[in-house]
Amino acid sequence: MSTSGLATIRDYIRWAMSQFSQAQLFSSDDSGYMFEEARSLVLGSLHLPDELSDKYLDCNLHADEHKVVQAILRKRIEQRIPAAYLLGQIWFAGMLFKVDERVMVPRSPLAELIALQFEPWLSAQPLRILDLCSGSGCLGILCALEFSGAQVILADVSSEALQVAEDNIALHQLAERVSAQRSDLLSELAGQRFDLIVCKPPYLAAAQRQHLAPELQYEPELSSVAGADGLDYIQRILTDVSEHLSAQGLLVLEVGPHRRALIEHYPQLDFIWLEHSQAGTAVLALTAQQCMDYHAQLKRR
Repeated sequence: MSTSGLATIRDYIRWAMSQFSQAQLFSSDDSGYMFEEARSLVLGSLHLPDELSDKYLDCNLHADEHKVVQAILRKRIEQRIPAAYLLGQIWFAGMLFKVDERVMVPRSPLAELIALQFEPWLSAQPLRILDLCSGSGCLGILCALEFSGAQVILADVSSEALQVAEDNIALHQLAERVSAQRSDLLSELAGQRFDLIVCKPPYLAAAQRQHLAPELQYEPELSSVAGADGLDYIQRILTDVSEHLSAQGLLVLEVGPHRRALIEHYPQLDFIWLEHSQAGTAVLALTAQQCMDYHAQLKRR
């Protein structure tokens, strides 16, 4: 990769976009995405703010800055390391979050639905919220910012992921309302009920992981794989969740490509399917009453 003739920040952003396209990096088929990633990597490597005015893009780099920018772009292109891991942070839903290889890179459509406050399905402002399988905690933190009167628990089975979540709680100065707790799904939350549970569980079938884009294979397997068919965690949640929802509570669950499979497997559940912009990634909702009715059916079997 020749970098001769590159002098300014703008030069490097343009060059990076060209290289990303040539290397066919994951998600780089969209030119808008390529520009944002190239800009974030170049500015981030120089410790410049993401909101830097474009008038500074024509500034020349010093010799040592050339080396820093070239090194991070080469890692992205040659090793396919996700940009968020290279920078240790990502902008998601308009907010900055810390991320690294201990957690998945945030990209859930649940962020769109949080911004809409799950209307009209959430009947009242939630006072207790659970972000289950929280990873970096970004979804729970977005909930805390959207619902300013709520107490939020970020729960994950991975102690390493919870360390990242705690960093993000501190970053957003939410320690008074948001806490991190280790739990294997709902098992360590006995006796606790919530007005809103949001969850992006692992839902990848085991055999699929080896076919993922190289970028996605950097993410922790624990956060992505859910048994032979990808449904293990979803099924466990649906079985146990009724005991953790308040009377007017709502479960919102990202289920990836499994919409048809869940409809076939649970004919007795009239899932609410929530609309959002990410094709191929389904999100369902269930009211507390629906979950209670399903739990009662299980007991009668």
